[in-house]
Amino acid sequence: MRKQFFAVATLLIMTIAVQAQNSKPAGTPLYKNAKAPIEQRIKDLLQRMTLEEKAGQLNQVNGGVFTGPAANDPGQKAKLDLAKKGGVGSFLNVIGVAETRNAQQAVMENSRLGIPLLFGFDVIHGYRTVFPIPLAEAGTWDLAAIEKNATVHAKEAAAAGVHWTFAPMCDISNDPRWGRVMEGGGEDPYLGGLVAAARVKGLQGKQFDAEHIMACIKHFAVYGAVEAGREYNNVDVSRVALWNKYLPPYKAAVEAGAATVMNSFNVFDGIPASGNKYLVTDILQKKWGFKGFVVSDWGSFGEMINHGYAVDEKDAALKALQAGSHMDMEANVSGRFVPQLVKEGKLTMAQVDDAVGRILYFKFKLGLFEDPYKYSNADREAATLFNAANRAQALEAAKKSILLLKNNHEVLPLKAEGTKIALIGLYANSKEDMFDFWIANGTANDAVTVKEGMEKRFGANNINYAPGYMADGSTDEQLVKDAVAAADKAAVVVVNIGISGKMAGEDRALANINIPEGQIRLLRALQKQGRPVIALVSSGRPLVLTNIQDITTAIVQTWILGTETGNAVAAMLAGDYNPSAKTVMTFPYALGQVPVYYNHFNTNRPAPETGDASWKSRYRDIPNEPLYPFGYGLSYTNYHYSNLSLSSEKITRSQPLQVRVTVKNSGKVDGEEVVQLYIRDIAASIVRPVKELKAFQKVFLKAGESKEISFVLTGKDLSFYDGEGNTRLENGAFKVMVGGDSKTVLEKGFELQ
Repeated sequence: MRKQFFAVATLLIMTIAVQAQNSKPAGTPLYKNAKAPIEQRIKDLLQRMTLEEKAGQLNQVNGGVFTGPAANDPGQKAKLDLAKKGGVGSFLNVIGVAETRNAQQAVMENSRLGIPLLFGFDVIHGYRTVFPIPLAEAGTWDLAAIEKNATVHAKEAAAAGVHWTFAPMCDISNDPRWGRVMEGGGEDPYLGGLVAAARVKGLQGKQFDAEHIMACIKHFAVYGAVEAGREYNNVDVSRVALWNKYLPPYKAAVEAGAATVMNSFNVFDGIPASGNKYLVTDILQKKWGFKGFVVSDWGSFGEMINHGYAVDEKDAALKALQAGSHMDMEANVSGRFVPQLVKEGKLTMAQVDDAVGRILYFKFKLGLFEDPYKYSNADREAATLFNAANRAQALEAAKKSILLLKNNHEVLPLKAEGTKIALIGLYANSKEDMFDFWIANGTANDAVTVKEGMEKRFGANNINYAPGYMADGSTDEQLVKDAVAAADKAAVVVVNIGISGKMAGEDRALANINIPEGQIRLLRALQKQGRPVIALVSSGRPLVLTNIQDITTAIVQTWILGTETGNAVAAMLAGDYNPSAKTVMTFPYALGQVPVYYNHFNTNRPAPETGDASWKSRYRDIPNEPLYPFGYGLSYTNYHYSNLSLSSEKITRSQPLQVRVTVKNSGKVDGEEVVQLYIRDIAASIVRPVKELKAFQKVFLKAGESKEISFVLTGKDLSFYDGEGNTRLENGAFKVMVGGDSKTVLEKGFELQ
């Protein structure tokens, strides 16, 4: 009996000792030693963490506001209490120095190990100072400017306590019905990759100082190919398309050093992306060597149940972690079920430690263990947000993003002095319609409307304004009558049409991307007055503009340009800035063409550009060709291409090909031209597109100036991927095409031997 007593007593003492050790790690924690290598600090911390604390690091929760009246809200108190217990690794939507410091302090002072939180927020095209939407910005073809813009986004967000943004979006899309095309770089994988890499570099900088934040590549993978352009819809593409068309921008962003990657909502090969081992482990982590962590999109771990791939939330957590995904955004399945899955032997501790270790790495890398409040400086926040320098950069970005599509009779630029202008359009004077879904912490009240910008530039006395249509794009007799009356007093009519910025972004899919009928009616009435009619088209996507071609003198795609919209538009109209943007998505001739894109395959029966097209791949009611092709954009001057030459008509695999072309500014205005180089692989083991962008240069030319532009093509430029991601370079005939857009080109042939 005594032996049994001592045995029980000994076991009890050992149990108390173990519990004491778990509740407060003994000794000086190596993970708090900033001089130790990060890998050692991670290993030390993982050894000190309980399984429940590890699961907490995988849990990202939508935080919101915790101070003021919200502090007494039961739901908010529960979230913060969970974080204090180590049950939250990251909060979403906790922004501003006061809020981030409060939440961080609660965790640092109450949690067992004091592991700092990550604060994530969607900073898509600016935090407080709103820049042009990414699709418009990509149309600048100016990589240095794109990187610089992202630096401003990061600086403002970091000053407000944010560590991490869910950008850039790397999804290639051919479908303007999809509301999220506004977030991306367009339809081309090569350009899309360069743009994505520039954004990553701008956001993250060379190191994570207090002015840079973590980037997140999204949506991995192929989310831009959603069927019918409908948000959250199915995706079904081949592996050849996956590797050659959709993956290159993600890969470029990974190679640029992106810290994190976000799962997409869709399936690939019948498996949801969050649980898709081929995407997340085989490609991203093994083939590309990605060392960062993978976060779900909002609830996407749990939504594998809706897909019919996971049985329940526990099964969803298991399949996500087994596939190589790590942090769980808002589904809260990992935090609840990972400990149980480990105890049941379904997940190994090594799998959990790998996921947690990747997250901890960036908390160390950001310097949060040394200073949890590094990003929470009230003085820096006040000095940085919406300051004059940031607004100046936003204005420059907006001017560069404006796309001139039509300019008959050189009606633009307008004479800035004394010209009487009728400005028509509700959107021209509506701050609330200027912005899209993703404006972060921006506010419409700070935005400069088109009306305000034009009154400032041309003089308020020279602007006669009338709304012309209602918020939904419809009109009535009185609105048209008032617009015509304003036009009667003017020499030129500027009409702001399109669709509200509210219809751009997530969950903004549209089946109809035509100009609203009420706006067409308005344009027809204004055209009858006999004055030049200039259409400013506001939208977050390419629209079908065919119906306005014959009733306008000029068409300007103004997209969603951000805080400085009005000042940028006025500068362009007045000729203070010569437009240089080019399309990065094809503009369809009709809705029925969608998807329409430049780098398509030739088909077995291609239709001729002229002549009889019977029994060929064609439409009988509309042209095959789009209204405006990829790479298209006008200027206030003209550019002439000549003297295309190749260094050789036959090259070897190790021999680069030099391509030269002469470009002349044949007009009377200085300007910038985007010189574009395309290739075509005439015959290959896998069918190749009719054109592929492989290089470009944006060059400044003074009026009358000529420059010889040179490019170098290597074997890498001539290669492609097979269905398993293996690079192929095959001998044969190629074409090189150079021009100012994807349709109007000079071309020559060569052979790879």
